[in-house]
Amino acid sequence: MAAEKDQMKTAADTCVPCGEGFLNIRAGAIILKDGRFLMVGNDRFDYLYSVGGRLHFGETAEQAVLREVEEETGVRLEVDRLGFIHEDIYTADVPGREGKTIYEISFYFYMKVPEDFDPRSDSATEFGDAERLVWVSPDEDIVMFPTFFPEELKNPSLTVKHIVTDERK
Repeated sequence: MAAEKDQMKTAADTCVPCGEGFLNIRAGAIILKDGRFLMVGNDRFDYLYSVGGRLHFGETAEQAVLREVEEETGVRLEVDRLGFIHEDIYTADVPGREGKTIYEISFYFYMKVPEDFDPRSDSATEFGDAERLVWVSPDEDIVMFPTFFPEELKNPSLTVKHIVTDERK
């Protein structure tokens, strides 16, 4: 298991230089419980983001979300269904990519959440910042990404939705 974890840490994320920017391919988890959803934060940024991360090269989106959920919550969950495909074009705010245009394609999966789900975070960002897990109500006034989560997760749909967010507009 230790060798497998070391291999996961060194696997190449799908963040590819492309022209003047980068292409990211990401998988995110939708973890709902008691009318709230689980998000992640850290001390570097004043916003929350979804549980998940970039696919490793050769990994499917479903494999990536399972890996990321376990890494970030300490719990191995199962995928329920694909909920959203999100194309997001934005300007990066992370070290080494500040000001660069990012074109990100994300697959957001609803997860099966057992009653006794008790997540514990000991994960960190790629820059070493400790991450924390935060349960959020859809009506809270909190900056988060993806921005569509609060409205869309009030009444989850059984269909897959394709959402495009382009901050250049």
